[in-house]
Amino acid sequence: MLPDFNYSCELFKKYELELTPQIYEKLDIYAQFLVEYNENVNLTAITDGKEILIKHFLDSILMCRYCDIDQGATLIDVGTGAGFPSVPLKIFRPDIKITLLDSLNKRIIFLQELCDKLDIEAEFFHSRAEDCGKNSDLREKFDIATARAVANLGLLSEYCVPFVKTGGRFISMKGPNEDISLGENAVKILGGEITDDINYELEGDQRRIVVVKKISQTPTKYPRNSAQIKKKPL
Repeated sequence: MLPDFNYSCELFKKYELELTPQIYEKLDIYAQFLVEYNENVNLTAITDGKEILIKHFLDSILMCRYCDIDQGATLIDVGTGAGFPSVPLKIFRPDIKITLLDSLNKRIIFLQELCDKLDIEAEFFHSRAEDCGKNSDLREKFDIATARAVANLGLLSEYCVPFVKTGGRFISMKGPNEDISLGENAVKILGGEITDDINYELEGDQRRIVVVKKISQTPTKYPRNSAQIKKKPL
């Protein structure tokens, strides 16, 4: 399914990452299962092995290179979809403890089956982020919240920052063209500050990671419900 090991290894090396045979094997199982499952449940528009390797797996794992993630860090992936970026990160860094959150149960079922196949430990929540963000078992409990989504930073922050403990980070995988300054007010209200705006290239495509550090607790009224978040952005 994936390009052969030597090609994949050289690709990772190009981005200063080491790909072992064990990691490659798990990623290959992931790719095959994703494409098979995608025939019945819409998970991804990308079904070519090389594109999966670059645009899903390497794209996810590069977070390790650009953001210093502590040993044993706890990470919640908000709106995880088919498991990006958290599951490739977990394959590459087994020490990271992942929680997968998605509003569609079909995706959660896929992820549970995937993690069984890969012998990966994870927690799963079928819920909307704004509901889970009020859950005392999850609120302000994570070292890292992450999301790979098209929504603007201000809106995403209201969904994600409430999960992050003080001193932790919201790591947002963004498109290259958003004006991040428009989200600064929302980030501040939610108890964060933008500390890094990292731009890089992945095989000719522009990529961006924006890091929000949690410097104080999020006020209890946030996150609001989804309609309010979209109607009255912070």
